[in-house]
Amino acid sequence: MPELPLFPTALVGSFAQPEWLIDRAKLAGRFPPRVRARELWRPAPEHLAQAQNDATLLAIRAQEDAGLDIVTDGEIRRESYSNHFATALRGLDLDDPGEALDRSGQPNPVPRVVGPISRPEPVQVADVRFLRQHTDRTVKVTVPGPFTMSQQAQDDYYGNPEDLAYAYADAVNAEVRDLFAAGADVVQLDEPYLQARPESARQYGLSALNRALDGVVGTTAVHLCFGYAAIIHDRPSGYSFLPELADCTCDQISIETAQSNLDTVVLRHLAGKTIMVGVIDLSDPVVETVDTVVTRVRRVLPHVAPENVIIATDCGMKYLPWGSAVGKMRAMAGAAQVLRAEFGG
Repeated sequence: MPELPLFPTALVGSFAQPEWLIDRAKLAGRFPPRVRARELWRPAPEHLAQAQNDATLLAIRAQEDAGLDIVTDGEIRRESYSNHFATALRGLDLDDPGEALDRSGQPNPVPRVVGPISRPEPVQVADVRFLRQHTDRTVKVTVPGPFTMSQQAQDDYYGNPEDLAYAYADAVNAEVRDLFAAGADVVQLDEPYLQARPESARQYGLSALNRALDGVVGTTAVHLCFGYAAIIHDRPSGYSFLPELADCTCDQISIETAQSNLDTVVLRHLAGKTIMVGVIDLSDPVVETVDTVVTRVRRVLPHVAPENVIIATDCGMKYLPWGSAVGKMRAMAGAAQVLRAEFGG
């Protein structure tokens, strides 16, 4: 992994997909899909893979040009953060989906589990290799976490939510190992449902997460948030599940603070972890000033050492206009320069 400066900058995962690639009006008018939603793509099926590659290259260059230190593929090839991986697994009936409540409380079509969950082959290895081929910066890839996927499925096989989460954990573990072998510097597990379903998370969510990371060699991260700002508008000022991650074997924890105005004192419970501090408000397309981003970063510094801070977005930038997303990344990079000058990084 390339050596990172003090206050490195990164996306949580997704970047804005261009209008010529995906129907953004359709995307914005629905909850993030848990089953496949091929109707969202604009190119014809025979041209889709090339179009996704082209858009991914643009997303990589946009991150580099903005000055980000850690680069993702922008999740450009995904209809949602989770369905790209979740629907590639075996043991699911995708033609006759089930139904589960989204974190908004609304029913959403989801994969129906009808047999043992397994991963027949790597899902995102080609994506990592593409990313690694086209940038010399630190690269990060995201995978949906096992607890979150278990909450986004209808179980007609296991009959026990803990067993279902552990089955997903084994599939994730195999994928994470392959992603590091393919050249990933950081692998992040997205676990927003740890926050959304804290009681179940305390019962078996953390153990499922650690099972997904068991034996993994490489820098790992876990992302928690309150949901896409374009979909979930009400933000509490505190996490219902966060101090518990002190017992997670991951190296980094990604949280949001801008939209929620999070009381950052909670970060004292996560001593020893690197914190990806979300300082970009994704509910508003207006680009933050560098001073605003610096102020948001400063809120965590009484509780987290500067060398353990990564400047990041609150969540994915998927629903933002492209120009707004670019401007917000530049504000992050500008804030990092200000803080490095102050702290000697």
